Amino acid sequence: MKLIIAIVNNDDSAVVAAALTKEEFTVTKLSTTGGFLMVGNTTFLIGTEDDRVGRCKEIIRKHSMTRTHSVNTTESLGRGLSEGALANDITVGGATVFVLSVDETEKY
Repeated sequence: MKLIIAIVNNDDSAVVAAALTKEEFTVTKLSTTGGFLMVGNTTFLIGTEDDRVGRCKEIIRKHSMTRTHSVNTTESLGRGLSEGALANDITVGGATVFVLSVDETEKY
């Protein structure tokens, strides 16, 4: 048995959740916030058998898109703005997936 922890951008979370449940994966959704950009993410906890891990990862990969996001910088800090100091474009989205072995599981 495996526990898959998938951190997905909020913009993709509904589609990812729908695709996973359509294929009968049991999914728990947690609202989380990333530490770098401080924007919303969704963390999925998915328990599955070893032979279904690949399919689960395919679904997450297919429905987790990357996108460009503008981030305001604080370069000036009172020294005046330099050219390009207002915003930087960075790539966000996609998914970060962890697969952990589970020794025991119980449902009550």
